[in-house]
Amino acid sequence: MTDDVTRARREAAMRELEEARAQHHKREDLTRGRRGLLIVNTGKGKGKTTAALGLMLRAHGRGLKVRLFQFLKHEQAKFGEHRALDLLGIPYEGLGDGFTWRSRDLENSAALAAHGWERARAAIESGEDDLIVLDEFTYPLKYGWVPWPEVEAVLRARDPKLHVVITGRDALPELVALADTVSEIQPVKHAYAAGIGAQAGIEH
Repeated sequence: MTDDVTRARREAAMRELEEARAQHHKREDLTRGRRGLLIVNTGKGKGKTTAALGLMLRAHGRGLKVRLFQFLKHEQAKFGEHRALDLLGIPYEGLGDGFTWRSRDLENSAALAAHGWERARAAIESGEDDLIVLDEFTYPLKYGWVPWPEVEAVLRARDPKLHVVITGRDALPELVALADTVSEIQPVKHAYAAGIGAQAGIEH
């Protein structure tokens, strides 16, 4: 036996699902085969990098060659994702000096971002990978540490089968306009607001 609320929810859902099934039809105009997508995960909520890492896992499982560039984490960082990527043999690079609000030298942070972009640009232009993630790359773009016109030109000229994922808050409107898929993650609740600190395996 179920409670009245659950029963009513089930009945309403079944009606909606039946209607959706009756109206569903496969689009005839969809492209076939791989087409490189530009995907942006932005917004103030938790999960932007997590979603990109999940996409990397899926692509790796399909035999695609994937690579990760992280524009805030430093090169010695060994968080949970790095340990898992090591086990899977997936290459990654930490290109920053930590979170910008902790930086002791913002000019150095800017220089690291510019150098990191050169590393990422070389990988994009090489055509050796199938999916490249530029994690927290919205910040160098937002701060003017990396020029958007140059990034746009590289993204437009990339191999047409190469997927690129960019994560971070405050994605430039120009980036959003260029992207094929944009997800904006907004916070509803976060444990930190209730005084619960970052958890190993969840936040890092």
